[in-house]
Amino acid sequence: MTTRVVLLHGLWMPAAAMRWLAARLAESGYVPELFAYHSILGGIEATEARLAACLARQPCHVVAHSLGGLVALETLSHQPELPVARVVCLGTPLCGSGAAESLRRWPLVPLWTGRSGGLLQRGCTTWPATLEVAMIAGRVPRGLGALFAGFEGEHDGTVAVAETRLPALADHAVVDASHSGLLFSRAAARLVTAFLAEGRFAAAASV
Repeated sequence: MTTRVVLLHGLWMPAAAMRWLAARLAESGYVPELFAYHSILGGIEATEARLAACLARQPCHVVAHSLGGLVALETLSHQPELPVARVVCLGTPLCGSGAAESLRRWPLVPLWTGRSGGLLQRGCTTWPATLEVAMIAGRVPRGLGALFAGFEGEHDGTVAVAETRLPALADHAVVDASHSGLLFSRAAARLVTAFLAEGRFAAAASV
């Protein structure tokens, strides 16, 4: 059984933002490891190289919030031999971020998204067929993204639920949480541990 879990934070967040979720994983018997990267000033190429080295050390799962999910899937798409079994994304705009796309028209866009802007705008729609990927989206519309993107349908204040859906996903769930609130949602934490253990969300029947 794979017990090591590498956690990636999102845009404008430190690795410490994942500590609450890491603690829930530890309670379930997993060995969490926080991966820090520069989400604004760092380039995706340098981050990929560091992340690949981290993932290659021993078999693991990945749990990633928002931009972190894109970074993880991009890395795994380029290096499918990495020993990662399952990935759970939290509020990751796989189909591209409408909020990030809208920000392109604003003069301060480099301040908001930095060198991650391109990845946020295009998303990540493919990954190795052997990789099991699940998504947990939020539907509490609380966040600055709503000021820039004209969301249609449910959203978490930063990412639309529709931006998180792809046919290739092994499972998809929507919980009552805002974008940042996904990191502190007990419902989301139960779903994460269920998918890592079973490869599906159905095991978290109490959500």
